[in-house]
Amino acid sequence: MKVVVGSKNAAKIRAAEIALKRIFSEVEVEGVEVVSGVDGQPKSDQDGITGAINRARAALQKTGADYAIGMEGAISKVNGRWFESGWVAVINKEGKVGLGSSARFEISKKVAQELLNGRELRHTIIDMTGDQEIYQKEGAMGMITNGHLPRDLAYSHGVIFAFSRFISKYKLVEDK
Repeated sequence: MKVVVGSKNAAKIRAAEIALKRIFSEVEVEGVEVVSGVDGQPKSDQDGITGAINRARAALQKTGADYAIGMEGAISKVNGRWFESGWVAVINKEGKVGLGSSARFEISKKVAQELLNGRELRHTIIDMTGDQEIYQKEGAMGMITNGHLPRDLAYSHGVIFAFSRFISKYKLVEDK
């Protein structure tokens, strides 16, 4: 089975590999460059979901794989506090969409304001760590957890949740 990720980001590709090795006995994972169609730093759950779906659709159209995965990080405000999470969309050849997300983590109001003003979270964490490639590795999730929950592992949970629509005998999501 072939699964394509709508990104060349190494952490996102590893997230798909981690998840899919748990779900399928044999799977080939490839990353392809696509555009999300949303702002470089999505500022709502809706924008994160839209970006993930757009990435998955574009990757599927580009490759004709069995499944395509889109992942998009986004910030959102809940009860006056700001959080970041990774939204995941999985699309099969028939166009059916499964959605999931990583866990959320809180960001400061100062960092949130920078992001609302147009800065991307990856630039903030690059400035904090001095590591130009941190978003390709542990990401902000790994940075704030001292490496205990890196981006690839956190996003892999979202990938599994998004795939649950296709693999679970329990149907909690209605087909439209």
